[in-house]
Amino acid sequence: MKPHIQLRPWKKEDAQQLASIANNKKIWLNVRDHFPHPYTNKNALDWIAHTIQQKPLLNMAITVDGNIAGSIGILPKEDVYRKSLEIGYFLGENYWGKGIATIAVSLLLDYISKQFDVVRLYAEVFEHNTASMKVLEKNGFHLEGIRQKSVIKNNVLMNDHVWVKILE
Repeated sequence: MKPHIQLRPWKKEDAQQLASIANNKKIWLNVRDHFPHPYTNKNALDWIAHTIQQKPLLNMAITVDGNIAGSIGILPKEDVYRKSLEIGYFLGENYWGKGIATIAVSLLLDYISKQFDVVRLYAEVFEHNTASMKVLEKNGFHLEGIRQKSVIKNNVLMNDHVWVKILE
């Protein structure tokens, strides 16, 4: 039986599950440094409190059969970039390799099309994160460019791949 995958607003009672999956160095190695490591229950509660204030909703929980599997969201750009949104997501390691991120991104694209007046979506992916690049490709994104030596993560200088989807 196929898993039931949904995006929904974060709730305070999700904090323990979020902290449990997010406190993983393998996840931290693929996200920006403002993502805490170790990831504590307080970090989860602070994040959830932040998301609850958002209007419109910008960050959501990814659930699989009712359980927290990860997080997905958008970052609206401003000024001359106001027709662009950056997307980002992560899944708990137990959910990797099962097609869940691909479905979650597809659900996010549906949400974006109904809630935002944008033309350009993009994601910035560290060079070693080929699984995330496959998720984006399956959702109609294309590799726009590779920014050479543009990221330093865990004291490693690396390339950043920019994946883009035009909505016109």
